[in-house]
Amino acid sequence: MIYSFNLCNTLAADGEYAALKKILPSCGSIPVVLCIGSDLSVGDSLGPLVGTILKNRLSQHNIFVYGTLGKPITAKEVGYMNNFLCNSHPGQKIIAVDAAVGDASDIGLIKIAPKGIKPGSGADKKLARVGDVSIMGIVAEKSLFNYALFSATRLNMVYRMANIIADGITDFYRDLLSSRSLKSAL
Repeated sequence: MIYSFNLCNTLAADGEYAALKKILPSCGSIPVVLCIGSDLSVGDSLGPLVGTILKNRLSQHNIFVYGTLGKPITAKEVGYMNNFLCNSHPGQKIIAVDAAVGDASDIGLIKIAPKGIKPGSGADKKLARVGDVSIMGIVAEKSLFNYALFSATRLNMVYRMANIIADGITDFYRDLLSSRSLKSAL
């Protein structure tokens, strides 16, 4: 099942949190977050923005977040990241975050699915799938000129979407960490 939330919906972050709880109800270990994208294009900066926000919010916890504005993980590096994540975090679930293109009516939607992401598929790139859960923000309309549309995407929309995605993930981790500390206290 794919969950969708519009960035104008004031309950979007709560819905994202609930979707993550449903998709990852009792994972054995704390999931890793992989934020894909580049800071060279406004539309493609969604992943690194989310990664930067999460790093700042969750820095005191033992949560791994890869892909920030300072150290972006681009679609080309996903193959390497798959190997790295399998070796460095065996058995841990991966939440993959990326910007995407879609129908004009889908712009502004945040989509969460219980499957990985194939970065670059909107530009017909044949890259490896990464992650166990995907969070995609639809930032532009799919067309032959995807790169131009990514560059023409409004920063305000991408920034708002990044904050909503980071809010939902932060709530999910705080709930996960508090239930773990409660279990260890018992």
